[in-house]
Amino acid sequence: MTSILPFPTPGPEAKHPGYHTSTEPPHTPLRPSWACRACGQPWPCPHARLLLRVDYETNMPGLTIYLAGLMYEAMRDLYHLNPHDGQSPSEMFERFVGWGPFGRSIVGRP
Repeated sequence: MTSILPFPTPGPEAKHPGYHTSTEPPHTPLRPSWACRACGQPWPCPHARLLLRVDYETNMPGLTIYLAGLMYEAMRDLYHLNPHDGQSPSEMFERFVGWGPFGRSIVGRP
């Protein structure tokens, strides 16, 4: 017997990092391209990564959950825009979650 899984609901809203100045937009993603709205680099850009660590400094598991939810949203958007030669799932993981506090396995670490 096969069962059909329900389509997942949308992930979290991409509203972090929240810090920005009056002259510069926040380093949040511009959907559906997932480029940083402040610097144009693939999101999360280095600046966003730094600010996200500050925003979540007392809740690192929450940061990982937030990034995993946004990775899901980005995969949905980016694969819809470019289904044939976009980033692989492992590249998307590295981009969104792998840099975070719990993104890498402890096996093989020095």
